[in-house]
Amino acid sequence: MILMAKAILVVDDEEDVIYIVKTVLSKRGYKIIEAKNGREALEKVKKEKVDAVILDIMMPDINGWEVCRKIKENEETKDMPVIMLSVLRDFADKRKSLEYAKADYHLTKPIEFEMLLNLIGKVTRENN
Repeated sequence: MILMAKAILVVDDEEDVIYIVKTVLSKRGYKIIEAKNGREALEKVKKEKVDAVILDIMMPDINGWEVCRKIKENEETKDMPVIMLSVLRDFADKRKSLEYAKADYHLTKPIEFEMLLNLIGKVTRENN
């Protein structure tokens, strides 16, 4: 049996964040799909086989909370794990990610890579 690499959609309007996350996750065997804004993220979620999403909140077109809500409200993608990754760290922001947007997790920047890797491993195993 051949195991396919898990595909992770990384959504951020900052190229350096995508590059860093892509570098770290690629070394662990994940296939990375990139999106630079909310609209592009929603298109890729529809077209690509994505196992999880790492999603920034503050983006120029559609913010991450709205993107996450659209993912979670869609019958075909509602079970797709979404990890919010943002500089927003207040309790109210985390609460909005989890309760309003229905994200699975909210991590803050700067990125704690061990935690991110653990969460990606956890959500991709759960969704087998």
